[in-house]
Amino acid sequence: MIVVVIVLLLAIFLLPNVWAKWVLSRHSRGRDDYPGTGAELADHLLRRMGIEGVKVEMTEQGDHYDPEARRVRLSREHYEGRSLTAVTVAAHEVGHAIQHHEGYAPLAARARMVGVAQRAEKLGALLMMAAPFLFILTRLPGGLAIVIAAAVISFGTAALVHLVTLPVEFDASFNRALPLLKEYVPPYDMPGARHVLTACAFTYVAASLASILNLGRWLVILRR
Repeated sequence: MIVVVIVLLLAIFLLPNVWAKWVLSRHSRGRDDYPGTGAELADHLLRRMGIEGVKVEMTEQGDHYDPEARRVRLSREHYEGRSLTAVTVAAHEVGHAIQHHEGYAPLAARARMVGVAQRAEKLGALLMMAAPFLFILTRLPGGLAIVIAAAVISFGTAALVHLVTLPVEFDASFNRALPLLKEYVPPYDMPGARHVLTACAFTYVAASLASILNLGRWLVILRR
């Protein structure tokens, strides 16, 4: 019974990330019938939408739009790729640039919240590692519980922030990118494009679940 529960929990936590990666990989085959790469489509869409000052760059940090630097950043396979995944991911990130250009308030809130999530997760990891040493040094009653509770709050914050950014991701995918893609992607590829756009949004679900799984891992370590 315990094994079944563990398997189910692992499936819940890991499947969204596995599914998203599978969808992106499934549509990553090079296409000779596509006129340009992901980077070329992104640059074209930015110019078509009249968004000035935003550049398209290659990155090793994962596909994203940086509102502070005003950069659409694409991984090498999507920057140079001429595939359904490459052009769809590029359109999704341009969707964020369009949100920024139009003053879409949730995007600004998301940028602040993602920064909070990253700091919270780092703080959570530090607290978890420091908890036993702090308890030994201070010997305060309940000291270890307090530190663990702080770490739980930190990881929980990271998980919550990743989840509440989902509306921004779905808006970039389906309200911004999808209408544009319909003009550039053949009709028979549109179901696949919708799957890729959903996978782009669900990377944040995967990140949220990863934060929760990371918390559980640390709690198991501290119980030993």
